[in-house]
Amino acid sequence: MGAHGAARFQGRANCSKPESMSLPGLPLAIALLAAPFVVVLQSKAMAPLALIPMAITLALGWRAGWRPSLPQGAVLVLGLMLAGWGAITALWAPEPGRAALLAVTLAAMMLLAHGAAGAAQGARLMQWIGFGLVFGLAAAFADWQSGNALRAAVRGLKEVPASLMFGLKPAASLMALLLPMGFALPWPWFARAALLVLGAGVLIALPGETARLATIAGLAAALLSLAAPRLMPKLVGVGVAVLILLMPLLVAFIPQIPSANLPPSAVHRLAIWDFAAARIAEKPLAGWGLEASRAMPGGRAQPDAAMLDRLNITAPAQRAFLVLPHVEVMPLHPHNGALQLWLELGGIGALIGAALMLALGFAAARSAAPAVGAGMLASAAVTGMLSFGLWQAWWVASLLLAMVALVLVPRRS
Repeated sequence: MGAHGAARFQGRANCSKPESMSLPGLPLAIALLAAPFVVVLQSKAMAPLALIPMAITLALGWRAGWRPSLPQGAVLVLGLMLAGWGAITALWAPEPGRAALLAVTLAAMMLLAHGAAGAAQGARLMQWIGFGLVFGLAAAFADWQSGNALRAAVRGLKEVPASLMFGLKPAASLMALLLPMGFALPWPWFARAALLVLGAGVLIALPGETARLATIAGLAAALLSLAAPRLMPKLVGVGVAVLILLMPLLVAFIPQIPSANLPPSAVHRLAIWDFAAARIAEKPLAGWGLEASRAMPGGRAQPDAAMLDRLNITAPAQRAFLVLPHVEVMPLHPHNGALQLWLELGGIGALIGAALMLALGFAAARSAAPAVGAGMLASAAVTGMLSFGLWQAWWVASLLLAMVALVLVPRRS
């Protein structure tokens, strides 16, 4: 989708003129304006917030004369191949019904995003994305500084539990994904610079190591792409693809990681990844089946002393944390997208996933804003490798909405 749509799109924009808006593109514009603010309040709202406007865009585009085309472009084809292979693995998945439904849902979401990008072709969304980021960053900063009073008020809580601050992590991850859009905004250079610098400062200050790393990686890739706009996005795609293919082997180096100063959550991930790699080795070709992570045999067990010794986790505080009752070796997903691909879909799925990342890198290089594409891909890769489950609906919807926005970035005259 991204490669084909970006290559065909030939619209032009003048930075000195206000952006116009076609009617089919208006629902997407509203979604992008609202998304950064809404995700601060409730991350799960991102799925309907992204998908419903896409569906409305299809309806409005149909009324305006747009008609859907057959799936084409390497990104869409590979995405559908990944969903198709996931549907096949439902035959041996622990929960076949759940796996089959997820595969169909993923394919439908990708087709919906592909159609929305076509139906809204010519829409100018950049101003809306910029103001959305401003509102979202301001809301996240206010919530953080107020001790999460904003999010507590939305939930009707009179007292703010300490755990509520971790709810800002999805918001920070989404805004880290969208922040590279600042490079292509039709704003004066100083306004774009202010958004990028202040936005990065807020996201780095918010709780959540993954979002911090995603912010840094995204902006670094975008900056490097300004110097090499056709090469750098491809290198990002190649790097992510190679990382996916090698990830099970890289887990073997965990004992060499100096873990004494890592936070407990990071050390927990090391134990999760070690367990995942061991299960991958049992079914390396076809995997355990889509969504098998949540039902993995032995996944509810706690890390034992032998595992901690083997991983060279020796700090008393870390070992004490890892034996708490709620700590499991597979808490629903591996917190690493590459390992989840291998674990659930095997080497076949990992190959398709790596090819998809490669295609995304090449699509970004051909897009109207290569720096934005490279930055978004790098940010998404960091988040996917360290945080959320690969198939979480709100995150998949966020990624697809961002891809649609990239496809619709106008080419500058």
